[in-house]
Amino acid sequence: MTQIIVLPHVELCPDGAVLEAEPGKSICQSLLENGVSIEHACEMSCACTTCHVIVREGFNSLEPSDELEDDLLDKAWGLEPNSRLSCQAIVGETPLVVEIPRYSINMAKEGHR
Repeated sequence: MTQIIVLPHVELCPDGAVLEAEPGKSICQSLLENGVSIEHACEMSCACTTCHVIVREGFNSLEPSDELEDDLLDKAWGLEPNSRLSCQAIVGETPLVVEIPRYSINMAKEGHR
């Protein structure tokens, strides 16, 4: 198992969390399985940006993002160089520290087209 430290998020994880994740699963799956209810409006199909996270430690251990993920990330709120869509970032053997941004953009929920 690989350790993921989730930094505090005012709504989803006020005290932060330390969880064990199974290598080969996405960060999003790992968070959800451990009680961190990160948004995932497209059901983890890489079609939105609601599961955007910032990988504060361990970023370079992740497989690089593909072009589709990069295109979507360009639309994410609070984009940083170490941003990923958690549904696409697969946990390996290296521990990770992730931050869930304070806001996310959910086109369907917010009435945008």
